[in-house]
Amino acid sequence: MSHEILAEHRTIWQEKPVLRTIYTDYYRQIVAHCVPGRALEIGGGSGNLKEFLPDVVSTDIVPAAWLDAAADAQALPFADKSFANIVMVDVLHHVERPIRFFKEASRVLQDGGRLVLLEPGISPASSLFFRLFHPEPVIMSADPLEDGALDSGRAPFDANQAIPTLLMTRHRRRFQAAFPELKIEDVSWLSLFAYPLSGGFRSWSLVNASMARRILSLEERIAPLIGRLFGFRILIVITRVASTPLARAGSAGAR
Repeated sequence: MSHEILAEHRTIWQEKPVLRTIYTDYYRQIVAHCVPGRALEIGGGSGNLKEFLPDVVSTDIVPAAWLDAAADAQALPFADKSFANIVMVDVLHHVERPIRFFKEASRVLQDGGRLVLLEPGISPASSLFFRLFHPEPVIMSADPLEDGALDSGRAPFDANQAIPTLLMTRHRRRFQAAFPELKIEDVSWLSLFAYPLSGGFRSWSLVNASMARRILSLEERIAPLIGRLFGFRILIVITRVASTPLARAGSAGAR
């Protein structure tokens, strides 16, 4: 079933120009935040990032012919410090234990490397839309840094759309305390109107590609002012900084 979802999304991507227009804008912003070097894409889905970031290893939780490998974000099969960038688009809110993912991201990222995440953002406007019209839940009471045993019966695409927003707002200090080597560089709210009007990966759309381009141009100008109220997406940029001798000593003592 999971592979069928990826294949369905790949078909919609190929047949829906307005969707490609919107995600091209997303990928443009993501690539602008990446540093030189090899990138790892987690949750590669329909494999579209390769069009915009050629030096990328694309993975997903299930294998697919257009991806390079299958990988669980909570237990990455890659060597320490093997990537300059990790990119995830609409993936973090599907991860059962985000704290495990961030431990893995810290491990496989090189010093100075970037973690660039594009996720659902829970703003006053998007919260109502997501709760009424989106199949994935919005559970604001969840603890995004909770650890524990993994649920063997959990489906790979189960989700809580609130997780990224919770991490970057009310739990941001806890996140930074847990991962001092992962420095939050930027949190931007975007995707105000074009994305919800497009229907996303649904078959319907209320706008065409030309209209979406004009809306996106407007959004770029006004998102810094009203994005926190109307944004449907949150773009998170995190840098893996070199551990200081004091931090390494503290980490060793904690073990």
